[in-house]
Parts: sequence; structure tokens; C-alpha cells
Amino acid sequence: MGLFQKKSSRRNQVRKNMPLDGLANLNRLISTEVILSILIWLLFVIAGIGILSFEFIRNRQRMALLQSTALVILISWGGAWYILHYQKRILRNHARAFAMASLLALTLGAAKLGVLLWQRTLWATGGAVVVGIILTIAFDQRFAIGMSMFYCLLGCLAAGGTTIGIGSVRQHELTDLGLLLTMAAGALTCCFSLREIRTRMKLINVSVAAAAAVFAAAVVVGFMAEGETPTARVYANAGWHAATTLLVGLLIQALLPVIERTFRIATGMTLLDYSDANQPLLKRLAMEAPGTFSHSLFIGSIAEAAAQAIGRNGLLCRVGAYYHDIGKINKPGYFVENEMGSASRHKELSPAMSQLIIVGHVKDGIEMAKEYGLPAVLRQFIETHHGTTLVEPFYNEARKKHNANGKTGKAKEAPPSESAFRYAGPRPRSKEAGIVMLSDAVEGAVRTLPDATPARIEMVVHNIAVRRLQDGQFDECELSFRELSQIEASIAKTLAGHYHGRIPYPTRPDEPAEGRTITGQTRPPNQ
Repeated sequence: MGLFQKKSSRRNQVRKNMPLDGLANLNRLISTEVILSILIWLLFVIAGIGILSFEFIRNRQRMALLQSTALVILISWGGAWYILHYQKRILRNHARAFAMASLLALTLGAAKLGVLLWQRTLWATGGAVVVGIILTIAFDQRFAIGMSMFYCLLGCLAAGGTTIGIGSVRQHELTDLGLLLTMAAGALTCCFSLREIRTRMKLINVSVAAAAAVFAAAVVVGFMAEGETPTARVYANAGWHAATTLLVGLLIQALLPVIERTFRIATGMTLLDYSDANQPLLKRLAMEAPGTFSHSLFIGSIAEAAAQAIGRNGLLCRVGAYYHDIGKINKPGYFVENEMGSASRHKELSPAMSQLIIVGHVKDGIEMAKEYGLPAVLRQFIETHHGTTLVEPFYNEARKKHNANGKTGKAKEAPPSESAFRYAGPRPRSKEAGIVMLSDAVEGAVRTLPDATPARIEMVVHNIAVRRLQDGQFDECELSFRELSQIEASIAKTLAGHYHGRIPYPTRPDEPAEGRTITGQTRPPNQ
């Protein structure tokens, strides 16, 4: 009888959907992003095999070539998995992925060239320091540490891997495990000590610390090496490796603008330059839209504190907030903070026209940022600070007019579409951009409160954060619920400190009536 049992409708529906789900997974696997990422990985593997196996290919040593190829593939595969787990967004940013692959390949080539021409392995140590510093600047410390270790393995094989038959380095040079430990000491010191660059001495200090670590590691492994190594030779090798580390740091200091442009980043030193009020865009904003300028400065302080509360880049948030509304320079009078007591210009416009003007400040801001050469890391705040949110005031006004026309018997038109009154986006793709979005929305809402008590401010901050979350505005910036809660607390605290209560000025018996304010508080007549 079991053969004739009736199957449930739910089971049939699941079976019908299985091929569709499989097709969707297949589409994801063969997407353009994945294909390009695989091609970049293959190019790096081919370059790595060519660099590590140069002598084997020239001498036709097939077994050594096979061993070298297997090692390169295994190490590169491990690096790819590390990227997939800890820096998955590289799969969507192929320019940065190609720049990183090129960096690793060039440093490997330099290490190999140093061995072939000068029979010294210090080039590998310098390459490890280069990779550690640049990846820390371009990404973050954890990712830089992991990728530096993968490079150290490949660099050690390229420069001193006598186990696969290079054998062309000078006598008593650091090779094998000793070279690997020395390279790791320099790279790890750079990664751990270089969090952000805010001063011109930062890279020099990091280079000195890395040079000291390399010297100590080279001395230790030199004395631990098998065979009789002269003491003077041990200290000489350590000195050469330390000097190379120091020179590499100085070279990166000189090439820092090129590194920033290649990886499309901005270091703390560059961000501080753009935070200067004498920057052309900020000067224009202060002169032509003073209300927006004051608003942007306040958003900067709110966002910086919130970013620091969750361990993100507060300086980036602050400077990004300074520029997020520069598009309002074109039509400053249409934004409430610049009205200065005058009548709103939107009273003479239809809701649809007002919406176009308000939404247009994002597009105008992006065009101005490109015109003035603003870094891409700052342009993200301009294009994402409203995400795809709804312009509620004008949408509600359009609905009211539509309903009123229906009651008066006029020809009915289609009701206003919600999608037509939304910003074009995109949504924030980084946690810093999400923080600026929330800070911008909350500051405007709190400003309208008649009595901004701490409890009311907390309620407004929480309600707006929940609405943004439910609207999907934080879906692409990977903010966790815990981080969002910490951001809310920080923003509420900063706003409560700004809108604090004041003690009324004392009243003198002989004070004239002109000294009294509308609220009944008193102040000196000249204030």
C-alpha cells in the first residue's frame, strides 16, 4: 500500500523548486565576478611558477619543476581560501585584487632576482616588509598578517629554498627556516605596529621597529644554524637584512601617494589633509551653504565617536561626513538648513519637482567630487549617505494631493509610486558609510524636537535605526546587531551632550523688558 500513498503538496512543491535552486547556485558559481577572480588567481599562479622555477625550466629539471609547481599551487590555494573567508569583498573589486596579486608577484620576482644577481637573500626580507606594510595600509591588520605569511612561504622558496635545489646563494646566507623566521619577524612587526598613518614619522618609526626585529631574529637563527658560522658573519648578515628593512620603509614613505592611488585608498595623513577647512570644496561649502557646512561638521563629530565605539576608522567617518552633502552647493536655498528664516521655496513647487531637487544633490555631489579629485574612499559617503531611502515629506504630500483630487471628483490618476520618491542609492557598503547615514538621519530628526531630553533623543535614535534596518539599508555594510546597538548609544550620548540644558541668566531688578527672551528666560540686552 505504501506505493499508493498520497504525497503532500508541500513535498511536491519542494521537489519542483529543487532544479531552480540548483540552477541559481550554478549561476552564482559561473558569475562574472567569480570567473574574473579565478583568472587573476591563475595569472598569479603562473607568474609564481615562472619565478620559483626559472632555473628548473632553464635546466630542464622536470622533477624539481613538478615539486615547485605543486608548492606554488598549494600555497596559492591556501591564500585564496584565506581571502574568501576574511576579505570576500575582493571578489567584487577586481582592480584591488589585481593590484594585490601584482604586488606579491613583483616582490617575489625581486627576491628571485636578488638571489640570481647578487646571491643574497636579504631581498626576500625586504619584500616581506613591503607586503606587510602595503597590505596593512590597503586592507587591515588581520588580513595583512595572513597574506604576509603566505608571501613569506613563497619568498623563502624563491630566495633560499635549498630543499628544492636553488643552491645559488652565498655561503652563510640565511636560507630555509632561518630566512622564513627572519622574514616573518619583519612582516609581523610591520603589521602589528602599523594601524593607521596620521603623521609623517609613522612609517619611519615602524621601519625602525621592523629593522630591530629583523636584526634580532637574524642573529638568533644565525647562531642556531648548523655548522660553524663566524660570529662576525652572523652580525653582518643581520645588519644587511636590518638595513634593507629600514631602506624599504623609507622607500614606501616616498611612494605612499602611488600606493594610495593604486589601491584606491586614503591613509590617515591624506584624510587629515582633506579635513582642512581651506580645501576648495569645504571652503565653497562654508561660503555658499553655511547651514549645510555647520551640519556636516556636527555629523562628523557624531560619526567619529560612533565609529570609535565599534573599533572602526573614526577619522574616515569624520572626513567623509564633511563632504557627504557637498552637492547642496548647487542649490543651497532649497534645503532647510540654509533657508535662514526665509520662506521655503518648495511651497511653489510640486512634490515631484521638489523630490527631484532634493535627490539631485547626491548626483551633483558625486560630479563635484570627481571634478575636484576627491578620493574614492570619500566619494562613497556622498553616494550612499541616503542609500535607497524614501523622501517621506514629499511622498506624503503627493499622496495627500492625490487623495484630495479624488474627493473633488477630478480625473483620477495613478497614485504616486513609492519607488519614484526614493533615492537612487547605492546602499552603504562599509560600516563607516552606514554610520554616517544613520548619523545624518538622526541629527535632522533630533533637531526638530521641541524638548530634546536624553530619553527622547535615545527613543528617536532607536526608532530611526530600526526603520533603516527594516528598510534594508544596512544589508550590504555587514553591521551586526551588537554594533548597531553600540552605535545607537554613542550617537544618543553625543546628541544629548550637544542639546544639553542651560541655566537661565539671572534677572536684575532694574533690567529693561528688552532683555527678556520669548521663552521667558532673561539674558543681557547685548546677547
